[in-house]
Order: sequence, then C-alpha cells, then structure tokens
Amino acid sequence: MGTNRVLIVSARGGEGRGMTTEPAYDAFGPVRAVADAILYEGYLLYPYRRSSGKNRVRWQFGVLTPRAWTRARGPDDTGVAGSAEGWWQRTQCLVRAPEGVRVHGVLRFLQLQRKTVEELVDGRYRPAEDLDAGERREVPFDEAVPREFPFTFVLGSEETLTFTVPGGRDAQEVARADGGLAGRVVRTRWRLQATARISAEPAGEGPDGPLARLSVRVENAAEGVAPGTPREEALRFSPLACHLLLAVEGGAFVSLLDPPEWAAPAVRGCANVHTFPVLAARDDALVLSSPILLYDHPKVAPESPGDLHDSGEIDEILSLRTLTLTDAEKREARATDARAAAILDRVDAMPPEVFERLHGALRALERPEQPEADASVVVAGVRLTAGSRVRLRPRRRGTDPQDRFLEGRTARVEKVLADMDDATHLAVTLEDDPAADLDRWYGRFRYFAPDEVEPLAQGEAAR
Repeated sequence: MGTNRVLIVSARGGEGRGMTTEPAYDAFGPVRAVADAILYEGYLLYPYRRSSGKNRVRWQFGVLTPRAWTRARGPDDTGVAGSAEGWWQRTQCLVRAPEGVRVHGVLRFLQLQRKTVEELVDGRYRPAEDLDAGERREVPFDEAVPREFPFTFVLGSEETLTFTVPGGRDAQEVARADGGLAGRVVRTRWRLQATARISAEPAGEGPDGPLARLSVRVENAAEGVAPGTPREEALRFSPLACHLLLAVEGGAFVSLLDPPEWAAPAVRGCANVHTFPVLAARDDALVLSSPILLYDHPKVAPESPGDLHDSGEIDEILSLRTLTLTDAEKREARATDARAAAILDRVDAMPPEVFERLHGALRALERPEQPEADASVVVAGVRLTAGSRVRLRPRRRGTDPQDRFLEGRTARVEKVLADMDDATHLAVTLEDDPAADLDRWYGRFRYFAPDEVEPLAQGEAAR
C-alpha cells in the first residue's frame, strides 16, 4: 500500500486559507455554496442578537472536541449524526478507479475567535460589556474564522496529514464621532491542531473496473485541555462545522444512498462516523462529506439572495421577520456580529422582485411533454384547464381540515399540475375571495385533487 507520509500544513492568520505543498484542485466550485451553508449552519440565528437565548448555546454540527475532554464525558459515540460531539469523525466512500489515481481533498472548518471589548478610561483600557461609540456599538461575542486545507492522495498509498492553525490576537481601535477614542475591540484565537489519516482498500470489482473504499479519519489533535474545562472554553481548541470535499481524477464515486445493485455489498461495508458523504457533481467525480445529512447532489436554491445561517428555514419568513425588528434590536444585532450586520443590510435593501422570488418556486412539477398552458384533466366527462370553473368538494378523510370550510365554494382553475408521482393537482383561487387577484399575482393557490371538484358551466352562479 506504500509508505506513510506526514505532511504538516498551517493556516495564515485572519481570513487566509491553509497552505499546502501544491495548488488546490479546482473541482470544488460546484459545491462550494452548499459547503459554505454547512460551514455557517446555526452560526447565528434570528433575531441575530447576543441576548437571544438561541444564540447562547452554539456550534451544533461537526464539532471535534479535544480527546481527553470528550472521553471524560463518556465512551466514543460512533453514530453517523454530526450533531453528536466527538474528538474524531470518519468518512468512508466508494470510488470507481484503479490504484495510482489521484484524489484531491479539502478539509474545512471554523476556528473560534473570541471578540471582547475594552473601554478607554483615564488613558487605560479596561474590559467592558458594552462599547458604545455613537454610530458604532460593540458587545463581546464568539465569532469564527473559516479555515481550509487542500491535499492530494494517491489511491494505493496511506497518508497521515497534520493541520495546524496558529492562535493570535488582534486589536482594533474604536473612535467616537468627535474623533476621540472610545476603546477597542480585541479578537483572540487559540491554536488548533487536527490530523487526517487517509487510506484506501480494494472493495471488489465494478462493471467497468476496480472499486476502492476510501477512508478519511479526521481527529482533533489538541492536547492540554483538562477534562473539567467548561464547554465554551473547550470549543476554543475545537474545529467547528468540520466537513470534507473530495474529488477524483479519471474516476467516479458511488452513491451510498442509492447505490447500483452490484455495489450494495460494498456500500454496507462503509462505516461513517459523525459525517456522511453524498455525491455533489453530475459526473459523480465529487463528494461532499457533511455533518448534516444531505441528499445526493444538494444545491442552494437559486432564489436565495444570501446566507441566513439557517438553511433548513424559509428565506421569505426569516427576511420578513428581520424587517420587523425595531431599531434598537437591529442596533444590538449589528453590535453582536459583522455577519448579522450584513444580513440586516441585505434585507433592508432587498427589492420587491427578490421578495417575490422568495415566496417559492415550482420545479419539474409540470408534465415535460405537455406545455403548462395546455395542461388539462378530465373530470366527470368535462375537460378542465386553466380558466375552468369548479365547485369544491374536499374529501372527508386524508385532507387538510381547513379545506372542509370550503365545501361547496366555487373556484377558478389557475393551473393543472402533475407531481413526481404522476398525481394530478388543480391549483385554484376562490371566486368570491377579494384577495384572489393578489394571490394570483403572488402565485399563492389552494390545491385540490380532481376527485375533490365538480365542473361548473360558465354561466352557473357562484355561492
């Protein structure tokens, strides 16, 4: 299998990326938006203020805590859930490629950065809980710096890589409106060290060549963190939101979620711990191993104008809620974190057409062989299309209880849609609803199955 090699790489301070002995492979562009969403998932939640209870217990996914500290709290958790804290995580995936093929990887995580504030009193700086300089206000908060380490691995060898991120301390003076100094913001980082143990073993033969099981075990290599250390301090020595990108040259990965029949036995031999790899490119040459479980080929919705740090939420709801914050609440959010300030700026400046896109989108619901304008369905011998009138007869079972209040009401068919299971749905607006025109403009419809409507003649009265 070849000899082991130890490579030590370090990260520059500030926002710099990790250093490596060769340039990073450029295959990861298609998945970086999703990877960035994972990196900052839960970083700071609405209402984006330090005083909010939900922002006092943070860092929930992909946290690699120090080994001694973790083991003092119980035996190692070897489940797949990335929300369980452990001192290591393991990615195992299948790659269709012979020995000698190069696999490129990027290890990514956040380094905690503690922001404190100090006020200037009688020529000396002293710690403060709030630094108010008029237009600018700052409060203590835990920020994070993204770190990224590219590496290359050759199938058939074994590698042990050690990644080191130095600590540091930066200070930034804060001026008052009159030009005098109000104090300063101090940002402190602590040294991180992680180890990646990479190997591959034969896993059988596929229809077009050999199959290998690739294994990447990432460990927190920090030492000297006492078992009794409070969690908020142990996190200073922990990679946060740790995840992995892998790309193979001249080969392809195999889906662990929907594998071909011939690969099923090899898939069962893959044991992923605190992370799970999914296919991330259409040619299957790219994998994203994430502490948050995903489907193959994940994407960020194109309608999303930017990260809200809660990718399982609805951008429209979060954006509208952000607009309801008072000026005092927005000022506290801006004082909490620069990323929170960026969210407020983006939402405050968001034009109406962007808000309209956030309401939602239909993708691949219409039958591809039938244009939407011509979509139709036959009910009681009558062909219903967009513009047809119907009377609503909701089912008594297996339907939304609110639909029962619409029994006997008349409606106009706006669209005839088919879902991925080839079931037909009628999107309708109520004829006597004063908001029907507005709903039609926004695309807000009520949905009924064909057996829940009765066709109406054009002249038949509404009730």
